[in-house]
Amino acid sequence: MANPLDEMNDSTIEEGKDINVIAKQIPVKVGKGSKVFEVILWVLGIIPGLVFLIMKTKAATYLRQLEQKVQSAASDVDNYLEQRVVVLSNLVGLVNRAIDLDKSTFTQIAAKRTGLQDNDRNDLAQQTDSLNNKLRFTIENYPELKAHQEIQDAIQQNSYLQKEITAARDVYNDVVYTWNKEIQVWPTKMIVAAKQGYTTRIPFIASKETKERARDVFF
Repeated sequence: MANPLDEMNDSTIEEGKDINVIAKQIPVKVGKGSKVFEVILWVLGIIPGLVFLIMKTKAATYLRQLEQKVQSAASDVDNYLEQRVVVLSNLVGLVNRAIDLDKSTFTQIAAKRTGLQDNDRNDLAQQTDSLNNKLRFTIENYPELKAHQEIQDAIQQNSYLQKEITAARDVYNDVVYTWNKEIQVWPTKMIVAAKQGYTTRIPFIASKETKERARDVFF
């Protein structure tokens, strides 16, 4: 049997193609077949009905625990984002002592430091990346700023926190993937998820600035 995809004969896109995350939450839904399935179990006898009821109770507990795991992973990302905002805030202050820097981006991100939702978390990450790029270009245009030890320390802290954010995002995305997969497992988990009104979750999205910078020539 031939391979469904043939790289030798099928059409290819030599220039490549960008991959983007679709920021859409999909609600879990079950059809009439699931309800009929549950009714049939009770018709077959009390034991099959009770067994499935116990399975649904365990599934509900599992999904609640998994939801808390998602929250915990999101909290780790938030904590590192919070620290990065503080570091960038200090860096803005240090740079402002030497030159006039546009503060509008920082004003926006400072207003979103607490109570983050999924979309807010992505938005804050994108805005901190934008501010970081502005600071990087500014410092490159003013070589004398590189001689300030406090500025160098802040740059190092920012670099460290960005690595921690990347690692925390990987953990968060792994848990989100597990969540999105588990709520679609029929019959128990999917039926419970539909009854509870659960939806899929959106994984962390790279900022536009980061994706554009990845195309730069570094060497």
